[in-house]
Amino acid sequence: MGDGWTMRKMWVGAGAAVALGMGFVMLLVVGVYLVAGNLAGGAGGGAKKLAKGSVPAAYQPIVQKWGNLCPAINPALLAAQLYQESGFNPKARSAAAAQGIAQFIPGTWATHGIDGDGDGDRDVWDPADAIPSAASYDCSLASYVKDVPGDPTENMLASYNAGAYAVIKYQGVPPYKETQNYVKVITTLEKSFAAPTGRVDPSEQAAGAIAFAQKKLGTPYLWGGNGTADQGGRFDCSGLTKAAYESVGIELPRVANDQYNAGPHPRREELLPGDLVFFSDDLTNSRAIRHVGIYVGGGYMIDAPRTGAVIRFDPIDTPDYFGATRVTEDGAKALPTTV
Repeated sequence: MGDGWTMRKMWVGAGAAVALGMGFVMLLVVGVYLVAGNLAGGAGGGAKKLAKGSVPAAYQPIVQKWGNLCPAINPALLAAQLYQESGFNPKARSAAAAQGIAQFIPGTWATHGIDGDGDGDRDVWDPADAIPSAASYDCSLASYVKDVPGDPTENMLASYNAGAYAVIKYQGVPPYKETQNYVKVITTLEKSFAAPTGRVDPSEQAAGAIAFAQKKLGTPYLWGGNGTADQGGRFDCSGLTKAAYESVGIELPRVANDQYNAGPHPRREELLPGDLVFFSDDLTNSRAIRHVGIYVGGGYMIDAPRTGAVIRFDPIDTPDYFGATRVTEDGAKALPTTV
């Protein structure tokens, strides 16, 4: 991914080639926590728009349009539901007979499926029908529980999981662990699909993740490498980022395009050490992400670039730079195990 020699010349020119190692990491540790103490709040309020590329380009206009169908939903929330249900796979089919990108079961589709694209049919396998139907179904559920106290969106999501009757009976999200978890998962994933309207909180675990990756500098790349003893302690790109955050207690998915959904997405000028940075040949689709590294500041990351290379510092400002994720514990826990 980049010219390691340019990076090495930079260190030598600064007269710090020998002392770079742990000294650099300690500066990052201090910097991360100073920023953590000085930045306030997370993403602000206001109408939610989709984060760049978070929804595949083919579906983004539909999600953006239908995500505004009623006040209980928004485009990012609708995107989170679709990702949780199918990973945006229009051919998804579950063991419970759920079908398509929105995973409707036949009985629910028969009642709530709509002709979203106006072509004269209602096709559960067609995202142009299924995505509008998902939004319409959400809004129908919201209308059923509109008089229930509490957050209308949380009540709608609880109705989706447990049924409107349960929400009415308990006058809010019912005391079912599965339902409460579903509400938390979707509202957490929503943050990953929404374009932040303000600065996002820094990660307290970032410095530890960087320290782990820094210790692996010089280790040869291995496709599919998880750093295990039988693999000689070698990693591929997402194996390294997964292990780095696992070292500070955060369990990330194995592949890069799912790691992208582990938290909100800071802009390039807002990057902090510890953010995951992503690269893709398709800048309109997070599902096409093919590479990930850990940002360390100054426009550089630590990454495991490719077969024949070693874990090293590389620049991030390349034509295939996709975006970044500020990993959060809740964001990582909310990710589906299979999509």
